[in-house]
Amino acid sequence: MILYKKDIFITKYAVKLADFAKCPLFIAILLLPVFAVAQKYSPAQIRRFNEQANAVTIIRDNWGVPHIYGKTDADVVFGLMYTQCEDNFKGIEQNYLYQLGRQSEVDGEKSLYTDVQLQLIADTADAIKDYKAAAPWFRKLMDAFADGMNYYLYKHPEVKPAVFQHFEPWYALMFTDGSVAATVTGGINLGETKAFYGGDPEKLGAVYRPAAVSDRETGSNGFAIAPAKSASGHAMLYINPHVPFYFRSEVQLVSQQGLNVYGAVTWGQFFVYQGFNPHCGWMHTSSSADVGDLYAEKMTKKDGQWYYEYDGKLKPVITRKLDLGIKNGSVTEHKVITGYYTQHGPVLGSRGGKWLALKANNRSYNALLESWLITKANTFAEYKKAMALLSNGTNNTVYADDQGNIAFWYGNFMPKRNPAFDWRLPVDGSTSATEWQGLHPVDESVHVYNPANGWIQNCNSTPFASAGKYSPDKAQYPAYMAPDGQNFRAVNAIKLLSGINKLSLDELIAKGYDHYLAAFDVLLPPLLKAYDAGSDSVKQQLAGPVEAMRTWDKYSAVNSVATTLAVEWGTFIISRLPPVKTDEEGTYQTERVNAFMQTLTAKQQLEIFTAAVKSLEKRYGTWAIKWGEINRYQRPADGVTFSDDAPSMPVAAVSSAFGQLPSFQSRTMNTKKRYGYSGNSFIAAVEFGARIKAKSVITGGQSFNPASKHYTDQAGMYIEGKFKDVLFYKADVLKHAEKTYHPGQ
Repeated sequence: MILYKKDIFITKYAVKLADFAKCPLFIAILLLPVFAVAQKYSPAQIRRFNEQANAVTIIRDNWGVPHIYGKTDADVVFGLMYTQCEDNFKGIEQNYLYQLGRQSEVDGEKSLYTDVQLQLIADTADAIKDYKAAAPWFRKLMDAFADGMNYYLYKHPEVKPAVFQHFEPWYALMFTDGSVAATVTGGINLGETKAFYGGDPEKLGAVYRPAAVSDRETGSNGFAIAPAKSASGHAMLYINPHVPFYFRSEVQLVSQQGLNVYGAVTWGQFFVYQGFNPHCGWMHTSSSADVGDLYAEKMTKKDGQWYYEYDGKLKPVITRKLDLGIKNGSVTEHKVITGYYTQHGPVLGSRGGKWLALKANNRSYNALLESWLITKANTFAEYKKAMALLSNGTNNTVYADDQGNIAFWYGNFMPKRNPAFDWRLPVDGSTSATEWQGLHPVDESVHVYNPANGWIQNCNSTPFASAGKYSPDKAQYPAYMAPDGQNFRAVNAIKLLSGINKLSLDELIAKGYDHYLAAFDVLLPPLLKAYDAGSDSVKQQLAGPVEAMRTWDKYSAVNSVATTLAVEWGTFIISRLPPVKTDEEGTYQTERVNAFMQTLTAKQQLEIFTAAVKSLEKRYGTWAIKWGEINRYQRPADGVTFSDDAPSMPVAAVSSAFGQLPSFQSRTMNTKKRYGYSGNSFIAAVEFGARIKAKSVITGGQSFNPASKHYTDQAGMYIEGKFKDVLFYKADVLKHAEKTYHPGQ
C-alpha cells in the first residue's frame, strides 16, 4: 500500500523528494500504475486488438447512430461492442452483473438472493464448456465480443468499472435473450428463495407464504401488414417494444460476409434483437407461453444425504457451491451457499413440505446461435430454419419480408407435456409422467402465416385474436401453449387495423401512436350510471369531475384534465383488482377488469372515483389539472435525479395498461410532477420493397453524455411520434456522416 502513499513513505524515512526521485525504485514506483494498465494484455493481444480495430470502420450519422462496417462478421461484432462501451459502458456492466449473479458486489445484501437465484439457474461452468465446444466460426464472434469491450477498457484507462476489469468471451453465453427480464423462475418469488437458502433447508415446509403476483405493466406491440393492405404493395412491419428507457441502442451492422442488419441492440449483446435486414424484419414481444415448470420434490434425508423420490426410487440430490461477493462498506465479503439440484433443475424454494425444482431453458448455446442466425436470414424459409433451433424461451415474433410474407409465432421454445396435468402450478416431481416429452417444432407452435385479412397484431396478448377471424383456433392447441388472455392494447390494435386499405408507412406510424384509452370503454359507463343514480349530495360533490369524464373523448392529451382524472382513477381501480394465483392469470387483463367492475356496487364505484379526486386535490391542490402539466419527459444529467425545477417537456401519452398503444409509464420521483421512466424505446416502421424504406425514433437520443447534442435531440420527436428516416444504405450514411473512425481513435 505504501506504493500509493508516497507522501507517507517519504515523510517516514525523511528522504528529500529531489534526492529520492533519482532512485530507480522511485521511478519504478511512479510508473507502476501505467505498467499495470499496459501489462493487463500481452503484446500479442494488443497487436490483435489493433489489427481488428483497423479492420473496422464506424460512421456516426447526424443522429449519433453508429453504422459499423467490417470485412468479417467478427470485425463488426468487435466494432459493435466498442461503440456500446463508448455510449454506455455502465449499462453493459449492469446487465452482466445481473446475468452472472454478481449484483451484490455493487449493491450489497439487498441483491443477494436475486444473485442466488441467478447463479442457481445459470451455471458459468456450463457456459465455459459451451464456448470451448462452439463451432470455430461462432467462437470467433464471441472472441470479438469480448475483445471489443476489453479494447475499449485498454484504450480508456480513465473508465473505472465497478467490477469487471476484463470481459470473457463466454459471458455472451450467459445473456442469450434480449428481453428485459429473460430469466424464467416458474412462479417462484424471491421471498421463497430467500427463506429456503437464507434459513435452513433442513426444515422442510411452507416457511414462506408466496405473495400475490403483482400487476405490472408489460408491453410491446408488433404489427405486420401484407402487401394487399399497403399503399406501396409491399409488406410492412411496426416494431414497438416497451422497456425501461435507454435500455437499448440503435445500430447498423454490415460485413462482407452477408451481414447487413439494422435495429435495436440490448447493452452487452452482439446481435440485433428487434430489427430488419434488406429482406426481412422481426419484432419480438414478451411471451407468457409456459416455458418453465416447477417440480414438487418429495424429500428424504438418509445418512446425512438428501434424496428425492422418483418412480419409487431414491435419487441423491446434487449440490454446487455458490460463491457470492457482498459489498459491505469499502470491502467485499464472501459468502458460500450450497445450491441444491434434482434432475429437473435447481431447487429455488419450498412449499407444503416439498422442495421446488425449476426446469427451464434460461441459458443455452443454441439460444445465442438462434439470436444471431435470424439476423442473417434472407427468406421466410431461412428465418424458420433459424427458429428451428427452438431456443428462444421468452419471445413471440411478428415477421414480414420482401416476398410479401407476414407471420406470427407465439413462443419458440415449447416443451411437449402430458395435458392431463395442470402446468400452471407445480407438478409432481416424483413420477416420470410429468417429464417433458421433447419440444414442439416450429409449425406446431401457435402461429399465423399470411392470413387473408392482411394484418397481424400482437400486444403481449392472446394469439387467438392476432389476425381477426383468421387467428389460430384455440381448440387446436394444448392449454399450456398460450395462456395469455386479452388486454386493452390489443383491443385497440384490432379496432385500428380492421378495415385498413392502402396503408402508408406514415399512417402505420400514426396508428402505432394512437392515444385512445380502450380500458375506459369498460370503466366509464358504470361510473356514469352510478353517478346518474346517486344522491343530490354526491352529484353536487362530483359534478365537475364527472362532467369532465362524461365529455371526454377517451384520448389522452397534454391539455386534457380528463386524462389526469382517468389515469388516477384507473390506477385506483387496477390496484383493487383481486390478486392472481398464477403468472398466467395476470395476463387476462380485460377479463379480470370486466369481472371486477361487475362486482362493484354503485356506491363503491363512486367511492373509488371520489378517492381518486381527493388524491389529486391533496397532491396538486385541485383535481382540475391538465395532464401535460404533471406528466413530463426529463432526462437528468446523472440519469436518476429528477427535479420539478429543471427543464422538462409535457407528454400526452400514458401507461399502455389503459389500452393506449404507445406507452409512457410515469411516476413521481421525489417530486410533485410525474416523470417517464419506461415505455416506448426504439421504435421503427419498415417497408420491404426493392429498397428498404424505414423510419425510427429512440427515447431521448442516442448518446448518454449530457453534453452531447444527441442526449435529447430525439425527445420531441419521440413524444409526438415524429420519426426520422433510417439511413440504411451506405451512400445515404456518408451524406449524413458526422464522424468516421476506427475503434480506439
